[in-house]
Amino acid sequence: MEESVRHQPVLSEALPRPVGPYVPGMIFERLVFVSGQGATDPATGQLAGDDIETQTEQVLENVRTILEAAGSRMDCVLRCGVFLTDMAEFPRMNKVYAEYMGKEPPARSTIQAAGLPKSVRVEIDVIAAF
Repeated sequence: MEESVRHQPVLSEALPRPVGPYVPGMIFERLVFVSGQGATDPATGQLAGDDIETQTEQVLENVRTILEAAGSRMDCVLRCGVFLTDMAEFPRMNKVYAEYMGKEPPARSTIQAAGLPKSVRVEIDVIAAF
């Protein structure tokens, strides 16, 4: 009989709380799949700020926290999906994103979304190795 697929949720009190029925991250073999993260500050439960730069920074801090809880790091990110409510904010989001992703950034797609929960201006999901 074939061994069943093994996956493990990434859980920690320090992680942002999901707004729906999903986990912040899921480990499968040597990969970590991080659910789309918004700009909610896990310490307060409130939106981190109104501007795209502050929100992008909080989103990427949330991603970092999830990756670290899974045993991975930002420099192990293989792919990102970026969702913006206003594509005109792309250059400002991209500047913050570049600071977090370093000299060898991952593969990425960026799209404009019609709307995101809780007045979030940017959401990012990632796949990383560890």
